[in-house]
Amino acid sequence: MNKRLTGLVAIAFLLFCSPTWAELVVEITKGQADAVPIAIVPFSAPAAASFDVAQLVSEDLARSGRFKSMDRKDMIEQPHTGAGISFDDWRRLNNDYIVVGQVLPQGTDRFTITFELYNVLTRQRLLGYEISANRPGLRLAGHQVADMVFEKILGIRGAFATRIAYISVLGSLPHKNYRLVVSDADGENPHIVMQSNEPLMSPAWSPDGQRLAYVSFEDRLPSVYVQFLKTGERQRVSARAGVNQAPAWSPDGKKLALTLSTRDGNLDIYVLDVATQALTRITDDPGIDTEPQWSKDGQSLYFTSDRAGGPQIYRIGTQSGDKPRRLTFQGSYNARPRLSPDESQMAFVTQEDGGYRIASMDLRGRGDVQVLTKGRFDVSPSYAPNGAEIIYASRDRGRGVLALVSADGRVQERLVSSEGELQEPAWAPF
Repeated sequence: MNKRLTGLVAIAFLLFCSPTWAELVVEITKGQADAVPIAIVPFSAPAAASFDVAQLVSEDLARSGRFKSMDRKDMIEQPHTGAGISFDDWRRLNNDYIVVGQVLPQGTDRFTITFELYNVLTRQRLLGYEISANRPGLRLAGHQVADMVFEKILGIRGAFATRIAYISVLGSLPHKNYRLVVSDADGENPHIVMQSNEPLMSPAWSPDGQRLAYVSFEDRLPSVYVQFLKTGERQRVSARAGVNQAPAWSPDGKKLALTLSTRDGNLDIYVLDVATQALTRITDDPGIDTEPQWSKDGQSLYFTSDRAGGPQIYRIGTQSGDKPRRLTFQGSYNARPRLSPDESQMAFVTQEDGGYRIASMDLRGRGDVQVLTKGRFDVSPSYAPNGAEIIYASRDRGRGVLALVSADGRVQERLVSSEGELQEPAWAPF
């Protein structure tokens, strides 16, 4: 295989590996200075509910870094409806907003969550809603409450009720174990989709959130598989001689853009029709072309290439004869392009001061670039479906972790596993 591959396709192999695996713990490492003060009052609930919905809502909002949730020990009263709120008292406690609610039993193992959001300063009822759930569904319902509060106050759709996929690496050579994991966006409820003693790489969500494409080395050679999450069924869709890497779904969910190698070992971008196996070559250059990402309209692909001497990001149409256009010029290393949902920004990995960091480019203006992180090895960016955050892989005290940064760089979080090392996150669509 061409040695230049090390800096491009195999950047994720710059070793994340460790003993075991567990749920993730969220740590806010940098919050927004002007975070919105809010009180999430404990919801009244029957003992049978056995889940604190209000606490989850409070944690979600605080974890976003955009809200400052009031500590329960500082609450002088705990109303459950708007009629019980003493607005003057909550204003003196420096809250801008307050959420009150109840969890009401609705027969065996079913509940209705009723909640209200008020502006403390104006006493205006901004939101009132009911959500029905069974006991296992109370966690998801809590995320949905947080999503609605987040959107009503900030005008940005919340993404707390979404999922992420990532690779967990356990053990040490020669007994490493690789796991493809899907969890809630906060790291809870992890579910192992696939595990292997050989490397797993590059998980990519289908647009409907029902399938994951990924690369597996289980036959000692890279092959691309598609996994159906509901049934567990999987299909090997590309096992061509040489490299099969970096799958990316088309917006209609019918095709995958891939990195494949020709007989001479050179890497180029291809588009594979998953149903028919028809293959279309997109790039044809002596340089390495890899890490494709579709445009929102499905008419072009963003990708990484070293055709100019070092890794840079290009865009090319998918029609025959289309020519690539270079997008990045600042610095000697720019790779792994990922688009925000509205395609106004592009996140990518850049090299700065000897370290790999996450940067973003404005695609609708002058192409301004902002470096968002300051780690030494920040790679594999993936946008939240609301475009407000980017999840990526990093290293903390020598271990692989997942981290998040807001699209403007003002808020940063870290998702740490007590056991095992984490890499290659991918945020699911709504």
